[in-house]
Order: sequence, then structure tokens, then C-alpha cells
Amino acid sequence: MKAKKLLAAALMLSMSTGALAASEAEIPRQITVTGESKLQMAPELATITLGVTEEAEEAAAAMSAVAEGMQSVITRLKDAGIAAEDMQTQQIAMHPVWSQDRSYDSGGRRGITGFEASNTLMVRVRDLSELGPVLDAVLTAGANRFQGLSFGVNDPSAAADQIRGEAVKDAIRKAEHLAEAAGMELGPVRSISEHGGGGGRPMMTMEMARSDAMPIEAGELTFTHNVSVVFDMLVPGGE
Repeated sequence: MKAKKLLAAALMLSMSTGALAASEAEIPRQITVTGESKLQMAPELATITLGVTEEAEEAAAAMSAVAEGMQSVITRLKDAGIAAEDMQTQQIAMHPVWSQDRSYDSGGRRGITGFEASNTLMVRVRDLSELGPVLDAVLTAGANRFQGLSFGVNDPSAAADQIRGEAVKDAIRKAEHLAEAAGMELGPVRSISEHGGGGGRPMMTMEMARSDAMPIEAGELTFTHNVSVVFDMLVPGGE
């Protein structure tokens, strides 16, 4: 009876050891590599955010002045060839103008002395050769506030598609180099994770200064994309 118990214990120990060895053998050898890609290209369009701001003692007068000024700006933009779908109102606002009574017996009280109204418009300029003249035209028409200028392309997704594949190729190249350095062989891809990209819309602020010829330099846009790729690592010869 004792011999049977010892035999059973030995069998259980053998099975446990074998299962542990099998479990260790199943642990995958893997490597994770980040691939990067970059694309530089000339801008194809520009987006301007501009506005008209006016002050008046009465709120209605301030808003009326802004409406008149913005209508003049929109008319000038249409005359310059900007399509209706390339113009979009971003914000219409009204704020009281406060001032402090500095007389001796006022106690420093503050009061409303007027109102400031504003209308903000986003404009897309598709012909970059006309960007300088368009800016000059809206300044002449009454635009007195600029929030910025950005450059872009007509189809950002096409640029992203182009560099997405290059990012994966970069990850494969790096993984092959690392596998060779470690004395291993590169196995199949297990997963690919995108981390998105960036760039493509450099911004610049604009000073409200009227000039006969507004100098604009579009430069280049830089698009980037990153991916993480997990590969199997194989022992040469299948050992």
C-alpha cells in the first residue's frame, strides 16, 4: 500500500514538472518596435480667422456697426472669388464696456459706459497666390481683428494614408536589425497599434497692420505618423 502511494506521488510530481516545462516553452518571444514616418509637402490652401469689432454707447448701435462692417467684408471676399462654402461665421458676441469713476466722492464705483460687439468669420483661401490680396482687401473693407492664419492641404487623409505604410515599413526595418543583433530571426507580426500623427497645420498670428503688399510665405507642411508593431522572435534553426 505504501509503495502504491509513493508511486502515485512520483507520477503527480512528474506530471506537474512536465506541465511547468510546457508552460515555460509556450512563453512567446516577442519584440515591440515603434515605426515613424514623415512627409513634407507644399500647402494647398490657407484658413484665416478674422473679425469686425465695434464699440458704441448703445448695444444696438454697436451690433449694427458690426453687421455693416462684416457685410462689407463678406462682399469683398465674394468679389475676390471666395465661394460661400469657404466662409463660416464662428462667433457673434456682445460685451459691456466698463469704466471706473475716479471722482473724489465716487468710492471707485464701476459703471457701464458702452458696449462692444464682434463678429468672427472663418475664411478658406484655396488659391494661395491670392492670399496677400485677399488679406489686403478685407482690411480695407473693415476687418479689424485677426485671430490667426493656418495652412493645410485639400485631402489630409491622403497624406496620412501615404505615410501610414511608411511607418510600418520603418518598424519592420528596425525589428529586423534588432533581431539580427540579438542572434534571433524575426517572426510574424502579432499586432499593430497606431498612435496617430501630427503636423500639417502650422499656425501664425497676424498683426493688424495695413500694407500695400501683405508678404506671405507658405513654406512647407510636415506630416508625421507613428505605429507600434509587435513581432514574434524565432530561434534560428527552430531550436
